[in-house]
This record gives sequence, C-alpha cells and structure tokens, in this order.
Amino acid sequence: MNPFEVHYPSGKRVPILVSVPHCGTDFPEELIHQFHPAFLNSPDDTDWFVNRLYDFAPAMGITMITSAYSRWVIDLNRDPQNKPLYSDGRIITSLCPATNFLGEPLYIDNRNSVNEQDVSRRLDNYYWPYHNELTRLISVLKSEFGKVLIWDAHSIRQEVRTIRKEKFPDLILGDVNLTSASKQLIEAAFQNLGKSSYRVKHNDPFIGGFITRAYGKPLDGQHALQLEMSKINYMDDTETKYDDIRAEKMRILLMRTLSTLAGLLMNDD
Repeated sequence: MNPFEVHYPSGKRVPILVSVPHCGTDFPEELIHQFHPAFLNSPDDTDWFVNRLYDFAPAMGITMITSAYSRWVIDLNRDPQNKPLYSDGRIITSLCPATNFLGEPLYIDNRNSVNEQDVSRRLDNYYWPYHNELTRLISVLKSEFGKVLIWDAHSIRQEVRTIRKEKFPDLILGDVNLTSASKQLIEAAFQNLGKSSYRVKHNDPFIGGFITRAYGKPLDGQHALQLEMSKINYMDDTETKYDDIRAEKMRILLMRTLSTLAGLLMNDD
C-alpha cells in the first residue's frame, strides 16, 4: 500500500497544499501483529475524518495529501531525529510511539520504545515517502506560482489531560510564533477563523508540529500554517462518529478561510 494519497485539484489550481498527516488508520502487514489487538480497530490518537472534512479542497483548486498509515506506525509530524516538539512537561508521543496519548502501551510486548533499526526501516518505508511527495508537490506549486501555502490540518479530542488539564479551544492556529508564514497570511487566517462562533486561539497550546516548522520558509515564498481543532466541532459528543451538521458548519468556515488565503496568494504580486 502507498503510504499516502494525493488528491489533485479538479478546479483551477491555486498555490495551497493541504497536508493531513494523521488521518491514516491502516497498519502494514509486517507490523500489525506487534500491536495490541484492542487498539487496531480504533487507533484513538487518529485525527479522525479530517481528510473527509477537507474533501472540498480539490474543487477549490487546492492540492491535498493524506496519510494511509496510523501515526502509531510512525508520526509524520515529528522530527525524523525524534527531537521533542515541546519542553513544558506535556506528554509528547515520539516519532515511533510505544504508548498512546494516555500513556497506555501499544505493543503486545509492552516495550518502552521502538529500537533504532526498526525506526530506520519505518522512516524509509513510511515517513520519507510522504515527505518526499510533500516536497515534490511544494516544488510544483512554487514553480507555477512562485509561492505556496502549506496548510497542515489536524484534530484532537476536546480533553487530553496528559497534554492540558483544561479543555482545548475549538480552533488553534499555529505559525511557530509568527515565523512560518507572512504576517499578511497569518492575520488573514486568524481573522477569518475568528469571524465565527468558535473559540479561536493563536499558538496556544500548539505552535505547529514538524511540518509547519520544517516547511514554513516565508522569505522563500513558502508559507506554512497548522490548524488544530477539537473533534467535537465536527464529530458527535463521544468524538467517535462524524456529525454531518457540525461538520458542514466547520467546512463552510474552512472554505471561506482558504478562499481568502488563496486570493491573497494569487494577487500578491
């Protein structure tokens, strides 16, 4: 199985690339037998249905790349050298996590970590293919438009007490503390998201993961923003099922925001 899927624009192409690195739920045959069976059917740390939430993107001319494999196989939004994203005491799952966000062991043998040889093999087979394709798509858009915005799309349970004691805001825009995108794009994104009934925060408690940090190079015409959202805004109260009514409200906001950003990118000559 290919570790990613590219959804090419069906409308007139614009210089936006939506990345959804945590929607994958599959496990490779070579690894599936190592995980606790109880976790395999419902890998709870998944950004459930985010690929479905953004499936309007190609019709808007936006290119989208989505993951196939669970982040428990390898986390596409972590540093390949496994450098931690934060140092404030919160639980941060590693590049190849051995526990979930609740600290529960994922593997049958209850290992504390994944050995270096296995990590290296997973990097080659599942991590670099996604990032190499991400890089290629960025290059294609930059060649055509001279600039590109990578919009890294995520979701999280409303409450994850190992990360934060209180509930998460509805929407969290991350730009690595104003460094991963131009001021104009950041302000436009934040203002558009704020014109809603949702509670929106900026770089709190997430500033962006590896993708935002690595690919956001605004001086080179390469901008990156991360949007984290609480799952309850497009799923049911149990945060296990897609809710069409809640999702449609969110989709309208996302479409409006991305349309505004596309307009700025296309007209910023």
